[in-house]
Amino acid sequence: MDMLSLNPAWVSLKENVTIFQSLQVADGSVPNVNNHAYAAELFDKIEDSILELAPLFPHDKEYLETVVEDLALWEANNFKEPDFLNSIKVFDPAGLRVNGLQHLVVFPMYTQNGSKQRHLEALLVEVMWPEFIVEAESIYSNKLFVPLKFIDYTSGYNTNSAVLFPETVAMSEVPKFTWGAIFQDREASRFRKIVQEAAAITKLELPEGATLMIKSQKVTEDTFILWDLIHDRTHMSGDLPFDPFMIKQRMPYFLYGLEELRCDLTAFRECVKLVNDKKVDKELKYHAQLVQYAIIFDRIFRFAVTGNRVRNYDGMAGQLLFSWMHQHGVLHWTDNKLSIDWDNVPEVVSALGDAIDRLYWESIDRPKIVHWLEAYNLVSKTLTPNPVSLWAKGKDSLPLTSTLKDINDTILDDEFPLSMFYEAFFKKIEPTINILSKGE
Repeated sequence: MDMLSLNPAWVSLKENVTIFQSLQVADGSVPNVNNHAYAAELFDKIEDSILELAPLFPHDKEYLETVVEDLALWEANNFKEPDFLNSIKVFDPAGLRVNGLQHLVVFPMYTQNGSKQRHLEALLVEVMWPEFIVEAESIYSNKLFVPLKFIDYTSGYNTNSAVLFPETVAMSEVPKFTWGAIFQDREASRFRKIVQEAAAITKLELPEGATLMIKSQKVTEDTFILWDLIHDRTHMSGDLPFDPFMIKQRMPYFLYGLEELRCDLTAFRECVKLVNDKKVDKELKYHAQLVQYAIIFDRIFRFAVTGNRVRNYDGMAGQLLFSWMHQHGVLHWTDNKLSIDWDNVPEVVSALGDAIDRLYWESIDRPKIVHWLEAYNLVSKTLTPNPVSLWAKGKDSLPLTSTLKDINDTILDDEFPLSMFYEAFFKKIEPTINILSKGE
């Protein structure tokens, strides 16, 4: 355990933030005036703790001073909906990516993929920036990307959330963001647990590199840093027919799945190139091979069956990769045993990435509804749609003269149900997934 998590000032901060959360409602405010005096007492203690801890984080001096000011303004505004615009503007973890550098983070926010309650949260985090990533970042420049590990945190991160994004913070306006953080330690930990269990269930003989990842948390963390470095930047690059993050757009959920898979398979293909590049340092080359294992196993073993079946775009993307590999002869389920032809995997998996890239390139010249239909066609050639789907019956069954919203609403919540393989697999892996969804 990091000694910082035992610091009395941190213990006090965590305790008082947790109590304050119980006074808040969903938008972050404390509407009950009878609680304001108590909230003010808690804020005095929270501010004192931050100021006591601040000398341990000299690189965050301006940010922590501004957080205390924003807390005071929040109290002066009678604990109405919080506004931490000033402090989010000066918090810049991407500006100093040094391996082992620590941050104290305090914001009213919701935790993505977790609670939608915009509660005050406090975190102690540590930057991970291994030496080989310096070389990787020189090739795949991504100045916004910050890989982190948890030291300690308040209850908002008792979920499966593995990101810290500035847009989740309560603020009165949206500035230009200069960073986005991913907790590679959480991603690595759940990967190791899921793949170990999945390999036992399916009797899959893992390649040597994947076996090492299961044994080593650090090796897996470093592998995920390389994967996410390339994945994250891909949202902003390529022949994109739409906003790369599809912000403020209501689109069929399978398109979100294709976008995430496009970024993963771009990382996959780039790592295939790194492995074959004689100029690349051996440590980067080594982790590039492990990224290929990580993408395949995380997608087919975890993403495919994690979460409910309501428009689960990551689930769809995981199913798509599994079925693509199966139908192209590199993944086999024979005699109740899973096997993978690793020699031919790079070519087959890269072909799926190429198909998605081709869809994007062609759709620059298409109306939006035609792009939707072509994307559905790409997915449904590999995944079997729900037998009652209107989309599966063809465009003549869809209300194409209606609004895009109405057309989108005809998509079933579970447009691509689990296959028989995944139904059986899920029953056996579900206990492990449920444990990991609680942030354990």
